[in-house]
Amino acid sequence: MGTADEKKLTKTEFITQETLDWISGQAKQSPRLRKNYNFHASDEDTCHRLLNAMEPDSYIQPHRHLDSNKDETLVAIRGKVGLIMFDSDGAITEKVSLEPAGNILMVNIPHGTFHTMISLEEGSVFFEAKAGPFVPLTQDERAPWAPEEGIESSYEYLAAWKRLFESAR
Repeated sequence: MGTADEKKLTKTEFITQETLDWISGQAKQSPRLRKNYNFHASDEDTCHRLLNAMEPDSYIQPHRHLDSNKDETLVAIRGKVGLIMFDSDGAITEKVSLEPAGNILMVNIPHGTFHTMISLEEGSVFFEAKAGPFVPLTQDERAPWAPEEGIESSYEYLAAWKRLFESAR
């Protein structure tokens, strides 16, 4: 199991429970408590496909992708993740739980939609696909009403978002 730079896309790759265990273990050891497992060979590829392992205390600043080619598709593979979508002022417009055996297991997020994901169970993994190449988020794509990752107030946001899903458990 390696990074995209180590991949040789010349053979079929099977994703097993052991693969999910490995990537979840990597997420637990990461300071950000999440880890990607890329299927695309480089950031320049036109189609990005990856597993995203995420642990419950991982915070992702709400963001949007303004490029009209950057619709994003997410599919729950293991565990349970919360998807929260916001309007441009930061009001929550939608919140759903994605889980493989649940009612909702997949979502397509249109470009321009502010969103974030939170892990609601240890070992959660989802599949993500969107157009490449990779381009870092611009300031206009980051939610101005939410703290950046690593700032102390981000933990308050994450705790509040988790409470949104407590009644659904």
